[in-house]
Amino acid sequence: MKLGDVTRTTLACVRIFNGALGLVAADRMAKSLGDELGDDRRFVYPARMFGIRTLVLGVDLLMLKSDDPHARRVLRQAVLIHATDTAAAVYAGRRGELPAKAAKLTTIISAVNTGLAVVSLLSAGKDS
Repeated sequence: MKLGDVTRTTLACVRIFNGALGLVAADRMAKSLGDELGDDRRFVYPARMFGIRTLVLGVDLLMLKSDDPHARRVLRQAVLIHATDTAAAVYAGRRGELPAKAAKLTTIISAVNTGLAVVSLLSAGKDS
């Protein structure tokens, strides 16, 4: 398997897992991010919205073939999405909008996803 395919598949699996967790187990997801979020019922609705978006994006990435003419566009969007998620997590942590533990965890997850997306994109042209 080529590097771009491995990173794209890994990113797809991370997205599918996190999306499914947000969609069907938003309460559990909130608890894992910190007690304050776990007690806040307002977290459930956006977590489910985030969950379905992430799940669909993960399935799209998993189904993507490297010879698909739209592959580079999808991968550029993945970089944009995850880089924005990373910046949002950092911003929320610095402003105190997320508990410190949640901000750190979401920043790390988003940064890893950004890295996977960048490697997938850079490898897309080279792997063909």
